Amino acid sequence: MALSSFDFQQARVKQVLFKSRLRSVLYGVREAEPELFSLRDNPLGQWLQSTVKPAVGANPDVREIERVLQQMLQTGQDLAARYSRGQIEESRAGLDQINTYADHIETLLHRLEKDVARA
Repeated sequence: MALSSFDFQQARVKQVLFKSRLRSVLYGVREAEPELFSLRDNPLGQWLQSTVKPAVGANPDVREIERVLQQMLQTGQDLAARYSRGQIEESRAGLDQINTYADHIETLLHRLEKDVARA
């Protein structure tokens, strides 16, 4: 199955969804469910497993996206734990690190999308 620009746009939406859900946790709108921080349950992680790996899993950017996503999820889990311990300002300040991971993933997605388009 060939990957399209639509597939990559969906990936970007999935990443924004994670950031939005995490922000909701850190602002007290929702509870931090363990699934939010699970690579297996994360929509972007699921997209990597079901769509990208079967098509271009050998591409090194795929492994790098997965690695950075895992770091982002772990950082998000740490921020949620800080929030639950009452370290509210510290947890919210950590959103900058989440944005750094998200920017890195965006760069990798863009590079992967270009590679796929060339193939």
